Amino acid sequence: MFNIIIHDDKGSALETLQCTSPECSIGRSGKNLVQLSGWRIAGIHAKLIEKEDGIYVTDNSAGIGTLVNGEAVTTFGPLLANSNIAIGAYRLSVESEKQPVDVILPPEQKELHADDELESEELKQKEVELSEPTHSLNKTFGVRQGPDDLFVEADRDDSRFIWHKRIHDKLVSAMDLRRTDVQAMNDDELSETVKSLVNDIIQKMARNLPPEVDRAKLAKEVIDEAIGLGPLEDFLAEESITEIMVNRYDSIYYETHGKLHKSKVTFSSDNAVLSVIERIVSPLGRRIDESSPMVDGRLKDGSRINAIIPPLAINGPCLTIRKFSKKKLSIDDFVQFGSISHEMTLFLEKAVHYRKNIIISGGTGSGKTTFLNVLSDFISHDERIITVEDSAELKLGQPHVVSLEARPPNMEGKGAIGIRDLVKNCLRMRPDRIVVGECRGGETLDMLQAMNTGHDGSLTTVHANSPRDLISRLEVMVMMAGMELPEKAIREQISSAVHVIVQQSRFSDGTRKITHITEITGMETGVVQMQNLFVYKQNGIDADGNVLGEYQPTGRIPEFYEVLRQQGLTVDISIFG
Repeated sequence: MFNIIIHDDKGSALETLQCTSPECSIGRSGKNLVQLSGWRIAGIHAKLIEKEDGIYVTDNSAGIGTLVNGEAVTTFGPLLANSNIAIGAYRLSVESEKQPVDVILPPEQKELHADDELESEELKQKEVELSEPTHSLNKTFGVRQGPDDLFVEADRDDSRFIWHKRIHDKLVSAMDLRRTDVQAMNDDELSETVKSLVNDIIQKMARNLPPEVDRAKLAKEVIDEAIGLGPLEDFLAEESITEIMVNRYDSIYYETHGKLHKSKVTFSSDNAVLSVIERIVSPLGRRIDESSPMVDGRLKDGSRINAIIPPLAINGPCLTIRKFSKKKLSIDDFVQFGSISHEMTLFLEKAVHYRKNIIISGGTGSGKTTFLNVLSDFISHDERIITVEDSAELKLGQPHVVSLEARPPNMEGKGAIGIRDLVKNCLRMRPDRIVVGECRGGETLDMLQAMNTGHDGSLTTVHANSPRDLISRLEVMVMMAGMELPEKAIREQISSAVHVIVQQSRFSDGTRKITHITEITGMETGVVQMQNLFVYKQNGIDADGNVLGEYQPTGRIPEFYEVLRQQGLTVDISIFG
């Protein structure tokens, strides 16, 4: 029987686990006594074996590596009192009756341990008894007690950093001691419980806290780490920030007013970023690991997230969060922002109201999904709308909305339900309108067929740089469906199914504008015919780098306006100049 001690980078013991058998394993799998998180940790990374002459360590990581005193080993032993085992970013040592270990702490750490009077005898005894590698709170928070799961500022205050870690450890221990069933709590209950415990812990530690440590800031950091997204919480709370990009643990950028800025705030390690990613995707029923290293998802407020981890991301886990405004934007907001003209909004309102099929086209980050949400406001409240998305982002205000979301494959690679399957299924659900978040593959064929078979008024978005490029993109995506259709048949489908193209672009100053509103008028000699109804003409850039330009009608009247007039409906053609 021997003890395994997990240390921080200063040599302080963070957790002690007792091995009651001659052999205990270390790794990422839940079957290990010592469970460590991180993409550099193998399922069973290493084993500790107690023999007659002492304790030996063997490497089982299949090439990832286990270090003892800085040297890579296959088998090493017997371990000495000061032997340092390094697995990923973790540091471990062992102690037994045969080989006692005296871990030397820095002076400031000794003072912290000597002065701390928070723990009751019951809590101390509980910590000794704990032998499970993870506890209920760790699973809920998605973090592990260890040096890799701390969020710190680039120029961090070491004193606050130390106290932050100790308070978080005591929070986990206190929750486990009280046997709190965090799984049964809703978000508000969990938040109140954690806040209350953190405040109690800080109050009891107040006598020992250095005067320069801000109590309120310390409490917020611990709470954010425990039940939030750590340093990203402040970015999410700031309404002017529209995108957050974690390139690696020490490189975070954010976008505000269309401009990118580097943050002074960082994570402490790759494992800290990975913990946040797991905390986001786990409630969505999605997963991210070496076998599935990419994932799309959403936050509770609807913000879109994308994560990718090694081995695909070379420099470490990457996380991108595209925030959506907490205030639902209206078409008037777009006019106020200068993203569209009043005349263009009048036309689009008519096009949506009279059930024209519309595709919003644009590049990445040009605001297609946001504008799709705005266009949906023109749909009548007495219509049945079915939305189909990879990750549910649309927020329609109508009362009769059915939202469908694609499902990724499970751990065995089975059970995936894609956008195409959902589009086919929604045709059997008696929709008045079909709204597809984005067409990017074979579902484009099913969407065009739906538009051609009585489901007029459908809306979707597609990545393309111009209205003419959109036609080519649609052709390619239809071919991805696996149906060997001739080009002429595909173009005929497009020309009869799509009525209006709304082209959106992002300019150098960060502004997003509707650059074209184009009507598809049919097909001649094998070419899809179209006419621009409105265009945005850029005239230059001012001294501050802002784009200058104006919206202009082309003078052409949409063909369906003539049909509306023949039906006796009143239309205003003066908006076309």
